[in-house]
Order: sequence, then C-alpha cells, then structure tokens
Amino acid sequence: QMRVADFLRVQGAKINSGMLSAMAVRASEDPFVKVKKMIKDLITRLQEEAGDEAQHKGWCDTELASNEQVRTSRTVDVERLTSEMDSLKANMAQLADEIVNLHAELAKTEEQIGTQTKLRQEQKAENEQTLKDAVEAQAAIEQAVTVLREFYARAAESTALMQQHGGRQPPEIFEGSYKGMASESGGVIGMLEVIQSDYARLESTTTAMETTAQQDFDKQMRDDAVLKVQMEKDIEHKTRQKQTAQQSLVDRGNDFSSAQKELEAANNYYEKLKPSCLDSGMSSEERSRRRQEEIQSLQEALKILNGEDLA
Repeated sequence: QMRVADFLRVQGAKINSGMLSAMAVRASEDPFVKVKKMIKDLITRLQEEAGDEAQHKGWCDTELASNEQVRTSRTVDVERLTSEMDSLKANMAQLADEIVNLHAELAKTEEQIGTQTKLRQEQKAENEQTLKDAVEAQAAIEQAVTVLREFYARAAESTALMQQHGGRQPPEIFEGSYKGMASESGGVIGMLEVIQSDYARLESTTTAMETTAQQDFDKQMRDDAVLKVQMEKDIEHKTRQKQTAQQSLVDRGNDFSSAQKELEAANNYYEKLKPSCLDSGMSSEERSRRRQEEIQSLQEALKILNGEDLA
C-alpha cells in the first residue's frame, strides 16, 4: 500500500497532478480495501469526464465555428453597408447642389426671356413708328411736289401769255431770254424729291432691320425654349434620382441596424463561449493528455495493489 502511495506521489509530481498527489496521501492513510475502491471510482470518474469533455469540445468547436462565421459575415455586412450609405449621402448632396444650380439657371433663362421679349417689343414699336412716319412723310412730300408742279406749270403758262401779248420785258440784268420761275421750281421740287428718297431709304432700311431683328428674336426664343425644357427635364430627373437615393439610404439604414444588432449578439455570445470553451487555463488537448496520464497512473497503482508486476 505504501508502494502505491509512493508511486502516486511520484506520478503526481511528474505530471503536475494535484489529484494524484491527494490520492497518494489517502493511499497511505486509508484501509487497503477503501483505497482500492477509491482508485477504481476515480478511474471511472476520469473516464466519464473524458467522454463528457470530448462531447463538450465537439459542441464548443461547432458553436465557435458557427459564431465566427456569423461575426465575420456581419462585420463584412456592416462595413459594406456603411460604405454604401456614405456613398448615397455624397450622391444625394451632389444631386441637391445640381438641382439648386439648375433652378438658378432656369430662373436666369426665364429672366433673360422676359428681358429680351420686352426689348423686342420696344424695338418693334419704335420701328413701326419709324415706318409710319416715313410712309406719312413720303405721302406728304408726294402731295407737296404735285401741288408745286401744278403751281409752277400754271405760273410758267401765265408768263408765256404775258410775253406773247406785249407784257413786261425781262429785267436788263438777265442775259438771254427770261425763264420766269422755272429755275426756282426745279430747285424746290428737287430738294423735296431728295428728302422723299431719304424717307424711302429709311423705310426700306427699317423694314429690313425689323425683319432681321424679328427672325433673330424668334430663333433665340426657340433656343431658349429648348434649353428651358431641357433644364426642367434635368431637374425632374435629378429629383427622382435624389428620391431614389433617399429611399435606398433608408433601406440600407434598416439593413445596417439589423446587421449591427446581429453582430452585437454574436459578439456577446462569443464572450459567453470563451469561459467554457477558450479560457479554461489549458487547451482541451492538454487536459485530455493529462487526464489520460492520470488514468494510466491509477490503473498502474491498481495493478500494484493487486500484486501485479508493472511492465
């Protein structure tokens, strides 16, 4: 029995087993039969613990692997969703700026259309007045020339009759035959005809200028109308894009919250697994090896008690 106690003490010190050291003390003090029973019971208990630990290790391996997969997957989801939300926020900010700029450009274009329309109306009214004045002036001059021609014709006819009937003689200061008022009539009528020609030229120039101005205005209005429609469509399109991005941001936010909660739950479960699966002081392999050495030592001690020789 003392041999068994010595053997267990040596083995306990060798493999650093407190259980074997304690058993060595009991083997040296308790009765033989009791010591033998204690060793058998201890072997049985260690074998049961080995089975339980193997089962627990399998459960830990399964749970840790599943937990790691969830934590990895949800970490990837959280990072991806964070990046997507940042991108959506940046896109929304850019679209908002573009919409503001388009509204400003649209307002500027509408203001330009109003200003150009007002200027065209004023120019048109001025040209119409100029044309009216030119036409009236030409008519008035035409009427005046007609009256003057008739007047000078009658005056010339009267002068001729007077000369034929011994009328007054031409003044001595004139050389040649007396022409009456013929030179005076030619000068006045000629001057009026020049003025009439100027008014005709003014009418023609103003008409051409008005036609060109109206054509340019019409073209500008068509171009501005196309530009205005394009800007309105751009505003509508970008507004829809912004609304879509806003809804996507809400959806990503919901997904992010779910992924974050699942990640937190997985991290919490991992912390719960650590005490029994990771933080037990030694690895499962080390515990299994020491337990096997303890069982082997107890079995050899039992052989010594039974009087068997150790190999």
